[in-house]
Amino acid sequence: MSRIPEDLRYAQTHEWISVAHDGVATVGITDHAQELLGDIVFVELPEVGAKVSVSEESGVVESVKAASDIYAPVSGEIIEVNERLTEEPELVNSDPYGDGWFYRMQIAEAKEVEALLDADGYGDLCEDDEES
Repeated sequence: MSRIPEDLRYAQTHEWISVAHDGVATVGITDHAQELLGDIVFVELPEVGAKVSVSEESGVVESVKAASDIYAPVSGEIIEVNERLTEEPELVNSDPYGDGWFYRMQIAEAKEVEALLDADGYGDLCEDDEES
């Protein structure tokens, strides 16, 4: 069973988001997503300064099995990317909620965060994935 931290919000496309009090959010993919992908071999990150809209493609993850787009869980501006992933993409597998984060962004619309799934809702989504 995948780990689903209670303090994060989740997109139906398997990205997680952690929002700090200053409106800066950290984004990555979930434990469930990295398990489905298998061994991550490459991560393409967005450009710092790029503005993204909710559900817009904001990166790519490649594994030994497949390539998968990463989508912005909320709208905002990319203010930092995790450069370690260019040399160590396997961090996404070993620590998806820690060192395997993808980027940080300044959120444009705080209400978009509330539209994301909580841990229980994301857990239900993962169970539905496993049943289908």
